[in-house]
Amino acid sequence: MSRFAVIIPAAGRSSRFGGMEKKPFASLDGRPVWQRAAEAFWKRDDVSKAYLVIAPEDRDDFRTRFGHLIAFANAEVVDGGAERFESVANALDRVPESVAFVAVHDAVRPLLSTPLLEAVFRAAEAHGAAMPALPVADTLKQVDPATNRITGTVPRAGLWQAQTPQVFRRDWLVEAYAKRDSLGSAITDDAQLIEAIGHSVIVVPGSVTNFKITTKEDLELAEAVLKARSAKNRSAPSTPKWGAFDDEAKW
Repeated sequence: MSRFAVIIPAAGRSSRFGGMEKKPFASLDGRPVWQRAAEAFWKRDDVSKAYLVIAPEDRDDFRTRFGHLIAFANAEVVDGGAERFESVANALDRVPESVAFVAVHDAVRPLLSTPLLEAVFRAAEAHGAAMPALPVADTLKQVDPATNRITGTVPRAGLWQAQTPQVFRRDWLVEAYAKRDSLGSAITDDAQLIEAIGHSVIVVPGSVTNFKITTKEDLELAEAVLKARSAKNRSAPSTPKWGAFDDEAKW
């Protein structure tokens, strides 16, 4: 039974990316960034469907460029809203009540590994809500935006950098979105929404390669990671494990 659905918001303006093309639609080693983010989910038997949320003004261009990719994938295209929360809400309305858990994953995190995804799914099943994150390693400075002068140093103990996918019980997420307008405008992600209605979110140690593409430099770094992974796979021994021969013997 498919216990999970995934919502992949890709309706942002990509203002920091530069150029004419939005970052989810940029090519990453021959595939659009959004596809590399989505295919980690739509290849899984426990995922009912991936809901890719795009801006309404991008729909025609998306259909022309990527319609053939969606046609044979376990995915559905959904119109987004003016802001990210509206986009997620539009997709959440499409998720059947029979689906127990909903994951929300950035369309511009294309390097999510299977082991990390598996760990977050299992933690969400055990605790109701889970997400990957990394402990902050660098020193954090408060800076005056008008003068660029440092005004303070933030202790990093206990601080973690949030990643996606963030995975929640569907009923919790539906309740949180129903109450979103009353929870305040300072909420920045879905995990904070879930916390605001009284539930805890478990953190799973994330990965440095599960980064978000924001600039062209990030895209170049993602290309380098993919090439390194490909080289590692080519250099790995090609001899099958004994277990594979055991399986073939059953024929």
